[in-house]
Amino acid sequence: MPLPTGVYRADQVGSLLRPREILATREKVASGEASASDLKKLEDNYIADVVRKQLEAGLRSITDGEFRRAFFHLDFLQHFDGVEVEGSLISTNTSKNGFTPPRLVVNGKVGHSKPIQVGDFKFLEKQIASAGGEGKYGKVTTKVAIPSPTMVHFRGGRESIDLESYPSLDAFFDDVARAYQEELQDLYDAGCRFVQLDDTNLAYLCDPKMRSAAEERHGSDAKKIASQYADLINRAIEKRPKDMTIGIHLCRGNHRSQWFAQGGYEPVAEVLFKDLNVDVYFLEYDDARSGDFGPLRHLPENKVVVLGVMTSKKGALDSKEAMVERLKEASKYCKRGLDQLCVSHQCGFSSTMEGNELSEDEQWAKIRLEVEIAKELWGDDLSQ
Repeated sequence: MPLPTGVYRADQVGSLLRPREILATREKVASGEASASDLKKLEDNYIADVVRKQLEAGLRSITDGEFRRAFFHLDFLQHFDGVEVEGSLISTNTSKNGFTPPRLVVNGKVGHSKPIQVGDFKFLEKQIASAGGEGKYGKVTTKVAIPSPTMVHFRGGRESIDLESYPSLDAFFDDVARAYQEELQDLYDAGCRFVQLDDTNLAYLCDPKMRSAAEERHGSDAKKIASQYADLINRAIEKRPKDMTIGIHLCRGNHRSQWFAQGGYEPVAEVLFKDLNVDVYFLEYDDARSGDFGPLRHLPENKVVVLGVMTSKKGALDSKEAMVERLKEASKYCKRGLDQLCVSHQCGFSSTMEGNELSEDEQWAKIRLEVEIAKELWGDDLSQ
């Protein structure tokens, strides 16, 4: 069976290390020393450059590196009606230890009065075409990564949602699902055919301590929370056209090379693989914190996993032999073996604007290595 449209044997999660000039200009905008238009022009130039670098490194699922974002989730979610970020997106905390992101609150009815990601998508498409696109590199996908709809609820729970606007959380989840449906339709109408949802919450429910804290915060059993979130995601994507591929990435935390959760996927595996109506999973499997490959036995034979056996958290180049062995080991749990797997790094290189603790040269070396591994295991056509 061919891979879902937009998925490649060597794939990526999305974010790339931010150029220092962008970071410096972001701070200047925050202090009033530069304008938002100054920042946008700079982002445009660097996005054009990073598109070319991705294509030359062998990637075919191309993103803008999330260069326009400070956080993988907040910059997007704050554009929904009724959703607000409390605190600055520019971090004043120079220490990575004890870091907590700004707070997301719902202070009114959640709505989608305008497209959020369409402008960035169209710009990215133009840069891919300018770099040669499919004419020069073969099959290429313009990939859009947005936060999962669960991100509006998990961390704050009931306390972060205005009681007057939502006396019942059922109505809240209805509105969130509708807002995502409208954004996905806007993206589709603009030409987008692949969207990745970035979700920390299902992965956090794999961690015993975080699972317990979630149960206390939400007043519900963790299994019910996982099922409730699967239902929310399914409703958010249920109206997508048949030729739009939806992926989901489960993240255990990635701020400046840190992790925040640990534990294998077993607690959520059946909900994840059997109940969630996505086409492809991007799963973290870069170290022992992710558990073994046993949960992959629940993977339906018509779905695919992009296995994040490489790490984006460390600069040292991963062992090619070890990565190949890990992929072969994981394939034993899949009904169609290696045919259901692809390879990537476990998470983006810069989930927040500060980035992980490695250099750009080390980042690109890792990307080139995963392309090399994919060609060795699956052949030169990475879309098959």
